[in-house]
Amino acid sequence: MSDATNCNSWDWFYPRQTQDSELLQQLGFIPGLKDFLMLRQVHALEHATVWVLSSLDKSKTPTEDNETIGGLSTEKGFFLYGDINPLKLRQAVRIALTRLQRGDWDLALHPRCGTNSSVAIALTTGMVVTTHLLLPREPIGQLLGMSLATMTASYFAPEIGMSVQKYITTAIPFNLKIEEIAQTVDTWGRSAHFVRLQWQNLQ
Repeated sequence: MSDATNCNSWDWFYPRQTQDSELLQQLGFIPGLKDFLMLRQVHALEHATVWVLSSLDKSKTPTEDNETIGGLSTEKGFFLYGDINPLKLRQAVRIALTRLQRGDWDLALHPRCGTNSSVAIALTTGMVVTTHLLLPREPIGQLLGMSLATMTASYFAPEIGMSVQKYITTAIPFNLKIEEIAQTVDTWGRSAHFVRLQWQNLQ
């Protein structure tokens, strides 16, 4: 687990409590910046909540993922899908937010995140196309080359996907405040719980 006391000076991406507030103060004129920063923090809290909900499930081990729970982040909060006890959800969101803010930053990453799938598709496509263009147009060589490219992409994609989550698609939710947790229906008519969050600037 990460700890705020272990910051290395070379790690430019190391989370600081006021970094997003400062960025918004300096570059707030950029359209959509606040929504993007909010979405990254919401995304991290969504992942952490799924991990905590899984740990509250007595049939799971503390590090085991409950695959019946899914989520979707927006710039206003996140939807959670599955058979979820509302009381446990309220407890899990608060625990997740507290743990993230106190340095338990691995909770922000999740192997079932759509980021990992997107990275895997992009990496596989890029490597297969590159292999196709570089190798001679001989069928056997092309087939072997593309197979090797696909296996190589599959091997590296999970680790790259987690790095993309860590540095691009999630951020520690220092600015988030829980506003409301309610049962609702999403845009596609699916039953879900929605955790509405509020942005608060930190000085």
